Order: sequence, then C-alpha cells, then structure tokens
Amino acid sequence: MPKENSPILNFLLLWILPGLIFYFIWRQASKGIQARLGTDGNFMSFGSSGAKIYADADVKTTFVDVAGQDEAKEALTEIVDFLHNPSKYAEIGASLPKGALLVGPPGTGKTLIARAVAGEAKVPFFALSGSEFVQMFVGMGAAKVRDLFKQANEKAPCIIFIDEIDAIGKRRDAGMGGNDEREQTLNQLLTEMDGFDGRKGVVILAATNRPESLDKALLRPGRFDRRIQMELPDLEGRKAIIEVHLKHVKHEAIDMDIIARATAGSSGAELANIVNEAALRAVRMGRAQVTTADLEESVETVIAGAQKKNKIILVEEKKVVAYHEIGHALVAALQTHSAPVHKITIIPRTSGALGYTMQVEGNEQVLQSREDLFNRIVTLTGGRSAEEVVFNTVTTGASNDIEQATKLARAMVTRFGMSGKYDMMGLETVNDAYLGGDASLACSAETAADIDREVLQMIKEAHEKAKQLITGHLDVMHRAAEFLIERETITGEEFMKIVEECQK
Repeated sequence: MPKENSPILNFLLLWILPGLIFYFIWRQASKGIQARLGTDGNFMSFGSSGAKIYADADVKTTFVDVAGQDEAKEALTEIVDFLHNPSKYAEIGASLPKGALLVGPPGTGKTLIARAVAGEAKVPFFALSGSEFVQMFVGMGAAKVRDLFKQANEKAPCIIFIDEIDAIGKRRDAGMGGNDEREQTLNQLLTEMDGFDGRKGVVILAATNRPESLDKALLRPGRFDRRIQMELPDLEGRKAIIEVHLKHVKHEAIDMDIIARATAGSSGAELANIVNEAALRAVRMGRAQVTTADLEESVETVIAGAQKKNKIILVEEKKVVAYHEIGHALVAALQTHSAPVHKITIIPRTSGALGYTMQVEGNEQVLQSREDLFNRIVTLTGGRSAEEVVFNTVTTGASNDIEQATKLARAMVTRFGMSGKYDMMGLETVNDAYLGGDASLACSAETAADIDREVLQMIKEAHEKAKQLITGHLDVMHRAAEFLIERETITGEEFMKIVEECQK
C-alpha cells in the first residue's frame, strides 16, 4: 500500500524550492548585467560613469616624459601651478580655466600630456573616452556625466580627461531630435561645466582630432577656455622625442641629426614605434645595443615596409627599376631648391614598392615657394622620364609618383594660389585637416574642368623638364644605374660622387 506524502514536504518541493531556484537565477543574471554596465551598488544604478580614478601614486607621468611639445607644456604649466597654489590666484580674484581642449593630429601625445598634468599636480585623474558616454538607452549618457562630475567634486582638486570628445560633442543641427541620446549627453555636459566652481580646482581636459566638428556652445569662454595646439614636432622636437624613447633602450652613440631629418612629418607615436623597431632589429641581428643603422632601417620599415629579400625579380625588370630610381635621384641632384638625395635602393618592400629614392632636407623648411613645389613635381616625374628616355617605354612603376604629382599640382592651383590664371582665388576647402585633410572643390563645374587643364599643363611642363635633364646627362644615368644594380643600395654620397666625376 503506497505511503501518503506529507503536505509540508509537498509545499516545500512545489513552491519554496522552485522559488529559491528562480531567485538564484535572477541574482546571477543581475550581477552579470551589472558587471557589463560597469555599475556598482544596486541593480538599477545605471548612471555610474565608469571613469578610472588614479590615486597620486598611480600617475607617474610628468612633463619630463613629454618632449617636442614645449608650447603645450608651457600653456598647461599654469594649470599645474594653480592646483598647487590656488591661494595665489584667489587673492587677485582669478579663477582656474574650467577646460582646456587639446587639438592635433593622432599620435602627437594628447593623452600623454594630460596624464603628465595630473602627475605634475599630484591630483586624482579621471580618464575616460567620449564613446563611453554614448549609450543605447536615452538618458544614460547624461546620467554618466552627472555621476562623473559628482565624483570629481568629491575628489577636488582633480583632473577630468575626456579623450575623443567629438564622440559626444558634435555640432547640433536641425536634423537631431530633442530626445536624441547624444544631444542629451552634450546638454548635460554643458550644464555641468557651467555649474561647478572653478576655484575648487576641478579641471577638464579634452582631446580631439576634429575640432571643426565640435558644437560652438562647447567651445565658448567659460567652458573650454583654452585651446592648446599639439602639432607634429619640428626638427629639434623630433630629436628630443627620440632621446626620451632611447632612454629605455640600450644603444650606442646615435647620430640624432640624420634620424631627425629623415623622420620629417612623423608624430611622437610614430617616433616611438621607430625606436622600438630599431631595438627589435638589433635583437634579430644578434647585437646588444641599437645603432644608427638600426634606426635608419626602422625608418624605412615604417615608411615603406620591411625588405622582401627573397622576392625574385627578372633581370630586365631589375634594370628598369634601377634606371627609374636613378631618374628620380638625378633630376633631384640637378635642380636647385630640391632636397638632397640620402639613399637609393632597389630592394623590394612589403608595401609593394620595388625600390625608392629617399631625400632628406638639410634644414627644416617652414615655407615652400612655387619653385620648391614645382621642382618636387619634376623629381616625381623623373622615374617615368628615365623609362621613356632609356627604354622608350613606360611601366606601372610610376603609379605612386603620378598620384603624388597630381595631388601636389592640384593643391598649387586650388589652395596655394600658385596659378597665374586664378591668382589668389580659393577653389578648394580642406576638411578634417588633422586626419589626412580630405579636399572638396568649392567652384562651378566649368571651373573644375578648367582646373583639370591647369593641373595637366603644370605636370606636362614638369615632365618635359625632367626628360631634358635626363637626356643631357645619360652618361651619369648609365654609370649610376650599373652601380646600383650591382650594389642594390647606395648612399647619397656615393651617388653624388658619380655625378661629380661624370661632370668633370
């Protein structure tokens, strides 16, 4: 005869146990969602900023670690001094600038210098990206802004750093609805910047590569009071940056002048990468110290890619490549207002280049004349001209030269006012100047067609000049090309010695 179940046991098994299981599952799911949202406290606290707070000991970066940005450091030194000695400024009635906007190309050290300000001032450092405020649910970004400023006021004096602020600070227009999450976040940021007292020592630093896209209300005085330019370093700045990174690398005596001149236009991040590539090359070569040769090779690796030593090139093609590169070098050497040839090579690179001619300016140029730019176009056409004169043919090897020559000639006509026909008329505008500078024409279709004719005429003149220079110095061409085919890589000094010997 079956035994009857207990009512209490049935209640526990049918009601209490399932309830406990569902409660346990709910708690685990809540913790998972909470962790993904970066929140703390109870499950419904959606508005936490998620900003990292660095204690005084955590931020070890100082202005010593920032090189090549002397003007930016000078502008930020006053903020550091205010955080150290607020009474000195309070006595005269001055208040700390509420915000400083760091503007410049990628890799110029905007984040680094923001950390250096916190390290110099020895204050808490809130660091987060503008994209962290962009949330799926309306109102969450604004809640994050409120939470961030609440924490900052509690930790004052302190520094808030918002990287890529254009993620939330883009210009508002009629196409954006009033309930748009991004607009609400921006409005909350504007309100918070108006609401806190600058005398408490809360400083907002922000960085962007696209200052032209920011909302005007964000840039007005009383919000971001200062705009600090972080430009690409000049010659002395590059030397200083290389020296900073070489402190962490074992090295021999380095010819800083050669490396700094060869890296014109490089950012601080690119220079750091070049030093690291040089250290890796030294290890591959079995050396314990980095040499100047390692740095020179790493510059070429960053610019043109690593060497493809095992790539097999036909003898006829190798000859064409050699004459092509000597054509560039010879035209550059025979012209005034042209950068000296530093190196010529016909070793293929991973970027697709079968060879290249490196020119290095003797001094840092700030201004370039029409003659400078036109001679640059002539040099770019030198490779194709050598193919035509020597082999009576043309190849695909000049594709990059054609692209650069066309771009430069177009800029001379549309932006630099170097066309006799259009005088100083601006025909092109540049957008996102710090991100490559995409250009768009600001003229009629008829004028655009005429611009094409002006550009074509300029390139034709340069091409003809290059062919005349090469035709008049074929003995130099043949001798230098033979030497290059034999050696695969020659220096500028070796090339110029051949030129001088043939001209005697």
